[in-house]
This record gives sequence, structure tokens and C-alpha cells, in this order.
Amino acid sequence: MTADTTKNKAEIQTEILAAVMHDRVAQVYGPGTGIEGLVRLSGGASRETWSFDALLPDGERKPLILKRDPLDEQTDTQLIEGEVQLGVDRWTEGRLMQLAGEVGVPVPEVPFFLDADERTSAGFVMQRLEGEALGRRILREDAYAKARPKLAFQCGEAAARFHNIPTDRLPALPRLPVAEALDYNRNVVDSFHQPHAGFEYAFHWLRERLELAGDRVGLVHGDYRNGNLLVDGDGLAGVLDWELGHLGNPLNDLGWICIRAWRYGYYDKPVGGFGEVDDLLDGYEAGGGGRVSREALHFWEVFGCMRWGVICMTLAFTHISGKERSVEKVSIGRRAVEGEYDLLQLVD
Repeated sequence: MTADTTKNKAEIQTEILAAVMHDRVAQVYGPGTGIEGLVRLSGGASRETWSFDALLPDGERKPLILKRDPLDEQTDTQLIEGEVQLGVDRWTEGRLMQLAGEVGVPVPEVPFFLDADERTSAGFVMQRLEGEALGRRILREDAYAKARPKLAFQCGEAAARFHNIPTDRLPALPRLPVAEALDYNRNVVDSFHQPHAGFEYAFHWLRERLELAGDRVGLVHGDYRNGNLLVDGDGLAGVLDWELGHLGNPLNDLGWICIRAWRYGYYDKPVGGFGEVDDLLDGYEAGGGGRVSREALHFWEVFGCMRWGVICMTLAFTHISGKERSVEKVSIGRRAVEGEYDLLQLVD
């Protein structure tokens, strides 16, 4: 296929999507509504992300984002842990954001959804907020200097709010108990037939301390970290990327945001490279999540570090095995040794 053919196909798909969105915004906002500036954004391996404006008849302009499934439906980016496949559909992802917004979590508004038909795959439309989501910029740029001291508390408070959403209000979600997730990750590492002393020790350490995990069950964001948070000059502006939402122990999210991988070199700030653990836990208590012990948080940080290391290894062997030759995957995959080092520091 030539470059020109690829470009023409992309242009045709954009024109079809523009027609779909024109019809849909007219249904939602009224006759005479148009769209402008439809463009596909980079990133989003497991779904397409598009930016556009809805132009209302009264002259108001609504900045929006569309997230939809790839048209060819060929993606291997879902995460499988145990017998549970994590990675919800677009309706569920959008609905989780709506529910989070209802309990006071800063999230983009989700005004409508797209159903799959002969012209488009399924998706949802959300408000396009102002702010920065790139973790390194949040930690380095002067524009966020006043926001950084607030973020750990705000992240704890927001997490407590969505963790407390009653499970009977949630859409159908995969359920992932910690013991099953631990067994799965152990089996993945064993399948590579390469000994890793750090991971081996971590698996034993976690297994011996499962009681520290607790038995609470609730909504888990699944990827709650610096890099999936939208930040502006005042602090946390939006919690993004809910596609790994599932039922499990909510403290998983607090451990995940604390692992070194998401500090981007600012290792003296345990929470996302921007904050302190006490602020995170104070915010969690203020948001109604109760007081979390440092021992429980430490367990989930070890668990999260192990999980990230296994994800890195999986990406590396996806490339090495020839299943998908990818410079990006093998570059991330080599960071498994960082995870192993971090684990040994945590369990020492």
C-alpha cells in the first residue's frame, strides 16, 4: 500500500466520522449545530482519540474529545490478569466518568455516546478541559509550581470519592481479587523462563503478607497515576483514562500512584513525583475513604511495583518473540530491571 493510498483512506475515514459527529451533535444540542476542527490526536493505542468543537446555533463553542474503538477492532492492549480481562468497553468507561463526576471527582463531562453502526465504531464524547497531562511537564514547568504542593492531597481526596461509589450503582465490571492477580503475575514471569531474583523475592513477600491487603471491594481506577491526571495552575483538573476500571481493593490505586516509575526522576516526592504520602492519606481521609495504614499502603506499593515490572517484561517478550516487533515495546520492556531494583529497595 502506498503512502498516498494510506493518506486517502485516512481522509475518507475522517470525512465519514465528521458526518457522523455532525448528525450526533445536532441530536444532542439541537438543529443547526455544526462541528469544526475534527482531528485525530496522537497516542491512545487501544482506542482512537479525536478532538473537535461543537458550534451551537447561539454561537457558543463546546470543545470536545471523542474516544472510540479502532475501526478494525484489532488491538492487543487489554490487560489480562488471572482469568479476568481488564479493559472495559467505551460505554462503561464513559459511564464510570459520569458516576465519578456525580460524587465530586474532577472529570471531564460526558454528554453523549456513539453506538457502533455501518459508519463508526462505539465511543463516547467528553468535554475537552484545559490543563497538562504529561507527567514530566507537571513536575518541571513553572506553570504548575503552585499546583504541585496541592496535588497529593487532591489525588487522595478524589480517589476516596470514586472508591466510595456504591457497587450496586456501577456498570458490570471485571472483578480481580489480589490473590488471583498475584498468581497471574507469578505465572507470567515463570512463562519467560528467565530467573529474576527480585521478582521471586517480591512474590514470596507479598504472599506472606496478604492480610495487609485488606478485604475491601470497590471501584478501582486501574491506572491512577501521574500521566493520567490533568493538572492546571490550581491543581487537579481531571482524572482521565478509566479503561482499566474494575472491582477490587481500592487501595490498589493508592499504591500505584506511589511507585517510582511515575515520579519521573523526582524520587524524593513519593506520590507521583509531586507530593508526600501523609498528604495523600490525609486527602483520602478527608474524602471519606477512612484512615489508611502505612503498612497497607506499603503492601500495595510493593504490589504495584511488581505489576509494573511484569508489564515491562511482557512488552519486552512481545517484541522478542516476534509477536509484535516494536521499538517502543522493547524500550519500555528493558525497564523491567528498574522495577526489580525498586522492589528490592521496598522489601529490604
